[in-house]
Amino acid sequence: MVMRKKPRTCRQTVTEKADLFDGLPDDLIVCVLCKLSASASCPSDFISILVTCKRLNRLGRHPLVLSKAGPKALAVKAKNWSDSAHRFLKHCVAAGNTEACYTLGMIRFYCLQNRASGTSLMAKAAIKSHSPALYSLAVIQFNGSGASKNHKDLRAGVALCARAAFLGHIDALRELGHCLQDGYGVSQNITKGRRLLIEANAREFMLSLSSMMKRKQPLPFHQCYLFGCLSGSGNSECPLLSDFGYNVGAPEVHPVNSFLREWFGSGKGGLAHELRQCSYSGCGRPETRSHEFRRCSVCGTVNYCSRGCQAQDWKSKHKMECMPIERWENEEGGDVAVGMVGIEEVEGDHNLVVDGRD
Repeated sequence: MVMRKKPRTCRQTVTEKADLFDGLPDDLIVCVLCKLSASASCPSDFISILVTCKRLNRLGRHPLVLSKAGPKALAVKAKNWSDSAHRFLKHCVAAGNTEACYTLGMIRFYCLQNRASGTSLMAKAAIKSHSPALYSLAVIQFNGSGASKNHKDLRAGVALCARAAFLGHIDALRELGHCLQDGYGVSQNITKGRRLLIEANAREFMLSLSSMMKRKQPLPFHQCYLFGCLSGSGNSECPLLSDFGYNVGAPEVHPVNSFLREWFGSGKGGLAHELRQCSYSGCGRPETRSHEFRRCSVCGTVNYCSRGCQAQDWKSKHKMECMPIERWENEEGGDVAVGMVGIEEVEGDHNLVVDGRD
């Protein structure tokens, strides 16, 4: 029997190539993650990086990275709200993220009904000159949200509005203008109030133009020349002179306002039977007590938490829907002129009427 020798096989030593990623310094990766968290278009853009590997997960939770997270990176959906989402926002707050302070403050105040903690977080953001937080605190002071009607502080609301307006918040600027026109929480100064309303409209118009230029859309200069805005011979019907702002597209809704709208609209956060949400679709704020928000003085079918929301809703849809109701005409003791729109307090302390003729 012939024995066959097995052929020799050369053992090839496979040398693995070194992973270049492991050679990158932590500081460089943290810098890249900071850019990513600030520019992420949704939370999943950032979260998907954290679950890639242990090193990215560790560095992605670095305080510097969390402190740079932008509004869209923190834009948690109401349907996805969980303890882990709450914990993530708390980590961002601990890292000093101003946007996280505002977002979590709004969620706690209105959704989780933790008024003290929510107010504290929004105040923390306001101290760092976060204009939406300043304006939200002003709305709370004007309405006495989270407390009784007697806890309204109009002067504090005006002061917060003034600070937010100084930082360029358009709704706060418009709110402050109406307060000055009506003497609401401040000494009446119609001339200065009108000037602030025109400034708010001009800022709104320029913001819209900037957005159109980025999207390469045709600019609506023909409207300005039609009413004489740009030629210096503006008339009383000029959109820039309207109390409700220039008729441009609705501004981008802040993620936390979308969260509020979704939270209460889906039934996840139930509202008591007598409580209502602000009628402006881009707001989402609910009442914290019965008849907290002011209603339209003509139709009585819509309610607003602020002048800013009233102005946005008037331009977007209510202008076409507002009709005097006979029940209101009898209650007010006379006819209400069509085209005159205002908001009034249901409880009767203040009757705020604004000329809204277009």
